[in-house]
Amino acid sequence: MATMHDRSKVIRNVQLAAGITAVAATGMFTATADVLFRFAIDTQWKHSIFHQALIAPDRKEKMDQGEAREAGQWFSATQQPVSITSHDGLRLHGWLFDPDRIDPTPHLYAICVHGYTGAPDEQAKWAHRYARLGFTVLVPSQRAQDLSEGRYVGMGWLEHNDLLDWIRLIVESDSQARILLSGGSMGATTVMMTAGDPRLPRNVVAAIAESGYTSARMEFIDSARGMFHMPKLLAAACVDAAGLICKRRAGYDFTEASCIPSLRHAVIPMLFIHGGKDLMVSPRFLDMNYNACASIDRERLLIPDAGHMESSVADPKRYWDTVYGFIRRSFGI
Repeated sequence: MATMHDRSKVIRNVQLAAGITAVAATGMFTATADVLFRFAIDTQWKHSIFHQALIAPDRKEKMDQGEAREAGQWFSATQQPVSITSHDGLRLHGWLFDPDRIDPTPHLYAICVHGYTGAPDEQAKWAHRYARLGFTVLVPSQRAQDLSEGRYVGMGWLEHNDLLDWIRLIVESDSQARILLSGGSMGATTVMMTAGDPRLPRNVVAAIAESGYTSARMEFIDSARGMFHMPKLLAAACVDAAGLICKRRAGYDFTEASCIPSLRHAVIPMLFIHGGKDLMVSPRFLDMNYNACASIDRERLLIPDAGHMESSVADPKRYWDTVYGFIRRSFGI
């Protein structure tokens, strides 16, 4: 029969083993969260998503077709370089385009914002359309992407401060400027985070957000479940842990990177667009963003058969009729 001493020894050994297992598990969990942060946010890590063709691998092919090809040629032929220094000392690059018509309405500007792992030329189609309407168009490179400096991507949160700086550049050069904000994917979330910011100048007249997510946390949970086949609770735990690492290294948390608080204070006209078959950013975000928007003048467009950022291809007539109608109504042109 086991003595009391033997039982105590067994209990201590079990507790020790459990403790070692817990420490090991915690270490593995922390390591997983660190890898997730570096994979998704750190553009200088050689194994990050920014060095792999995992997001829209057919992007180059699509940009060489139809209207996108024509717009890309216009983009390359007419671009004028422009740059600013961000509030945290980064050199941010962009391209400026003159109106592509003989009699443009004065003081009209559009800023087109590209998405995650993207580049300015992906906004060529929208930039060209706006230039044809008579807008002077600015297409910035988001921080840490393309030609702009930086290490960490901000999922729209850091970038919305940069967008305010780009807006300020326009207003300082033309006090009568009337500005349209337009963005896709992470660029849409950047625009939504900016739309209700109390620092937004009155010069910003309206905004268009296509295929944008509500928060970095929700988007990363969706991505972890889709790309790594994680159960929802494990995905949420890993994303939250990675968010803590992001707060320490990049200065923001994934939960903080949400457009909902800004949209609740938005007053400018806003158009929200999403594809019903978007597998990259869930279509459920369309209603979440639209319902959060406090603007009296808000509109939403769902193109049922469209994938991510493909609404203008899936149903071009309905898409551009809606976009042009919104712009003409908002700007009176």
